[in-house]
Parts: sequence; C-alpha cells; structure tokens
Amino acid sequence: MIELNAVALRYGQGSDVLKDVSFKMEAGDFRFLTGASGAGKSTLLRLLFLALRPSRGQALIFGEDVSNISTRQLPLIRRKLGVVFQDFRLVGHLSVFDNVALPLRVAGQRPADYQRDVIDLLDWVGLKQKAKELPETLSGGEKQRVAIARAVVSKPEILLADEPTGNVDPAMAKRLLHLFLELNRLGTTVLLATHDEQLIAQTKGKVLRLQNGIVKDL
Repeated sequence: MIELNAVALRYGQGSDVLKDVSFKMEAGDFRFLTGASGAGKSTLLRLLFLALRPSRGQALIFGEDVSNISTRQLPLIRRKLGVVFQDFRLVGHLSVFDNVALPLRVAGQRPADYQRDVIDLLDWVGLKQKAKELPETLSGGEKQRVAIARAVVSKPEILLADEPTGNVDPAMAKRLLHLFLELNRLGTTVLLATHDEQLIAQTKGKVLRLQNGIVKDL
C-alpha cells in the first residue's frame, strides 16, 4: 500500500526536511508515526497524500510512483485515501452533516443511501446533535471530530491522520482510537501521527519514529 525508498524532501532551496526515509506498509497495517515537533511528520503525511513530491528517492502509493503521477490521476488515487489534517479543512458554508458526507457525495452516492451512516458516525464522535450547525459555531475539538468523521466515512483503503486526538479529552481520544482500530479491522491501512504515548500504549500498533529526517522502525 505504501513503500518509501530513500525518500528526501526539501522546500525550495532550504535544507532537507526528510533526508532518508524508507519504510513499507502492507494492506491492513496499523502504525503510529512519532517524533518531536518539527521533525517532519506533517510533511511526510502530505507527501503520502500526494500534496508534495519527493526531492529524491522513490515513493509508491498503491504501487504508483508519486513522482510520476499525472494531475489527472490525483483525484482517483485521493478517493482511496482518508486524511485528517491538523487544520481540519472543513468547508465553512456546509453543515456538519454535509462536511462529513462530502466524500460520499463526490463519489456519486445519493443522500438517501448515506444519511443513516453519516448520522450514526456523528453519534459515535458525539456530534449528532450538531449535525445542522456550521463549522464556525464549533470548538476546536468538535471541528477535529468532524474532520475525523469525514475522513473515515467512506471506509478508505488508507487513512492518514495527523494528531487526530490532539484537541480532545482522554475519554474521547480512547473512543476515537477504537474507531480507527475498527476501521483497520475492516481492512483499512492506518498511519496515525501522534505525540500521545498513552494512546500508543493502548494498542499493539507498530511505531515509526521520525528523527533528524530519518524514519526508524521501532
């Protein structure tokens, strides 16, 4: 599903943010990505989401070399990905319900086909009562939960999550972790970036540690 071989990435003429990143994730893997602030975790996830291209090395997603993917291919591959960004990226003029349902609408599903699933998922993340509200009325933690629900609603083949529990309390963090684990049990490959060692300790997920631009498989 994911294979990186000696990948490096830099912004402009600056120094390398990623220097020599190599790891592989098979279908159905669950891994945590850890590292100090500024280590490049978000950069690595953006590369895997195809928002960035490597400066050197080879990065394969679903067997496709991301350096050679055409602009036309990008939407087709991204539909197989679920992504939770730190800045949430909710659509301001859409309700909570419609933000979560967006990947299903883009895939051509009808509201009648997905309404129950979206409501059930909002109930799971504790936001069923806010389905009709706009993102501007939500707290940071609530926005984060909407972003998570949107990322998982289509049961993506790969889920990339950047600090998905950073703005929620421990009880909700544990509940969200169970959501990710259930999605993984159903076949989704999960890469979850986090600083939360307690969250990691609750599972048997393997850990990738990003340090000095290099990934160590722990």
